[in-house]
Parts: sequence; structure tokens; C-alpha cells
Amino acid sequence: MTMPAGTPALRVAPMPADANFHGDIFGGWIMSQVDIAGAIPASRRARGRVATVAVNSFVFKQPVLIGDVVSFFATIERTGRTSITVSVEVYAQRNPDEEVIVKVTEASLTYVAVGPDRKPRELPPLG
Repeated sequence: MTMPAGTPALRVAPMPADANFHGDIFGGWIMSQVDIAGAIPASRRARGRVATVAVNSFVFKQPVLIGDVVSFFATIERTGRTSITVSVEVYAQRNPDEEVIVKVTEASLTYVAVGPDRKPRELPPLG
């Protein structure tokens, strides 16, 4: 398997403190990283602060292991008046001697642009 073209929104190597006693990385850790990765293109599109309003879907396909380098690819799927829906695909690179790439997670999250008062605001026009 190969990773998608382009630059990941986020790339990180989980540490032993992020793992359970079997050596698998906690799902909650992955979820938080997915939320961070998804917020990056959302905040760029909103040109400011965004808040997560929904996790539309979240599928764990394979475990993430200590020693993996995890890449999060985030793509804006649609926008509304105040909202931005982002899909995030997560890949792990493992086994540095003979690198193996596996898709470990895919998710869809919705963010809303918020103003200084933390209330929804309209997205600025593109361009």
C-alpha cells in the first residue's frame, strides 16, 4: 500500500505512554490526533477559529503500534454556511528495515467557524 499524494496535515510517532499494556496505541489518542489534523484545513478555510461539532464516522481498520510513524491526511469534503466537513485518512509506516504502510483509520468530522464570542460565524468567501 502507498500513502496518498500530497503532504499530510500531521505526522507523529506515538510513544509508549500512548499505548495500552498490549503495546497498541490507545484509540482515544488516535481520535485526538485525527481531530487536530482535521482542524488544520478547517481553520485555514475558515481563516480563524473552528470548533468540532460532530464526529460523523470513525473506523479503526488496524492497530497503531509503538514505533509506527503515523501520517494524517485531511481533505475538506464540503462546506456549508458556517460548517466544514473534513475526511481524515490515517496511515502507519512500520518496520523500518522493510517499510510497510498500512491504512489504520478513516474518519469524517464536522467543524464550525466561530468568532471571538465563540458563536458560529459565516465562512469567508473563497479567494
